[in-house]
Amino acid sequence: MSEADVDVAEAVAPEPARKPNTMDRFIDGIELIAAFFAGIVALDIFISVLLRYFFSVQIPDSYDFGRLLLGILVFWGIAATSYRGNHITVDLIYANVGERMQRFIDVFATLVLLFVVTVQTYTLFDKVRDTYADNVLTFDLRLPVWPFFLVAWIGDVSAVLLIAVRTYRLIFHPELLGGKYQYKPVE
Repeated sequence: MSEADVDVAEAVAPEPARKPNTMDRFIDGIELIAAFFAGIVALDIFISVLLRYFFSVQIPDSYDFGRLLLGILVFWGIAATSYRGNHITVDLIYANVGERMQRFIDVFATLVLLFVVTVQTYTLFDKVRDTYADNVLTFDLRLPVWPFFLVAWIGDVSAVLLIAVRTYRLIFHPELLGGKYQYKPVE
C-alpha cells in the first residue's frame, strides 16, 4: 500500500461510535414517539378509506380523530426534526461562508427557533386550557378534545427541550451533533 492509499483509507474510515448517553436515548425516544404518531395517522386514514370504499361504513368521529391526530403528528414532528437539523433548509449564504460564520449562523438560527417554538408552546397551552374549560367535544361520540390537545402540547414541550439541548450542544459540544451537513448538488 502506498502512502496515498493509507491517507485515503484514513479519510474514508468511519469514526468510532460513541456510547449513547441518557440525553441521546431521550432524543431517540421522542423521535420514536413521533414515528408512532405518523403510523397512527396513516393507519387511521387507511382504515377509514378502506371501510368507506368497500363497505360504505364510516368510523364515528373519523374526521375529528384524523384532524386531531394530524395536529399531534405536526407538533411531535417539529420535535423530531428540530433537534437533528435534517429538515428542509436554504443554504445559499451558509454554503458560501467560512466555518466560523457557519457556526454563528447555526447558533443564531437555533436560538430564533427556540424563541419561536417557546412562544408557540405557551400559546398552545392556553388552547389546551381553554378547550378543557369550554368542554369541547367530538361530534359523534361526544369525547373530550382537550386530551388530544394536551398530547400535542407535550410534543411541543419536547420540541422546546430538544431545541434547548441542540443550542447547548451547538455552543459547547458541536462534535455531539454528528458533523457537518452533506451537500448534495441538484442534477
